[in-house]
Amino acid sequence: MWRIEAEMRIFVAALLSFLILQASLDATPRPFRQSADEPQANKIVAEGEIAPAFSSPSQDGRPVSLAQYRGKWVILYFYPKDFTQGCTIEAHNFQKDEAQYQAKNAVVLGVSLDSSDSHRQFCAKEGLNFKLLADDSSEVTKLYASLTEFQGKKYAARNTFIIDPSGVVRKIYRGVKPNGHSQEVLSALSELQQSKA
Repeated sequence: MWRIEAEMRIFVAALLSFLILQASLDATPRPFRQSADEPQANKIVAEGEIAPAFSSPSQDGRPVSLAQYRGKWVILYFYPKDFTQGCTIEAHNFQKDEAQYQAKNAVVLGVSLDSSDSHRQFCAKEGLNFKLLADDSSEVTKLYASLTEFQGKKYAARNTFIIDPSGVVRKIYRGVKPNGHSQEVLSALSELQQSKA
């Protein structure tokens, strides 16, 4: 009887640790501080500025660059980690609304520090059709001041950038909540497109 109780306590402690880790990945982590001698050390991208250029491999291993979407609106969203609860919710919402983005001449690009292989598995498991960019070197994440650190590990912060067809950042969301974010972005995109008309 004592052995069973001890094993149950260990199991419960392990389960709680896992759930706490899962929740912590979906929490907003604190900003990562780069050293001052690193180029573009956490330069904050601002609305109205030209979006920093990038090229990074997607889930199929092929490079994707911002330049190849010139003439389209780009929804560039950063998220902490594949297969976590909040990131899965956010990705599902962008996928669910994909036809609305296409109708608005917009493309959704997700970015995290995960590998192309992780993204491929995540897309297959969750039925995602849009591009997820592997930024395992954290270059793109740093360019957009979206690198954070939590419990000694680096992650991409949950930030979203709406970039217009000429490559200018028009709207920034920092510390995004996954539920309802895609609809929030679609509303802003409609407003931005109407104001440019």
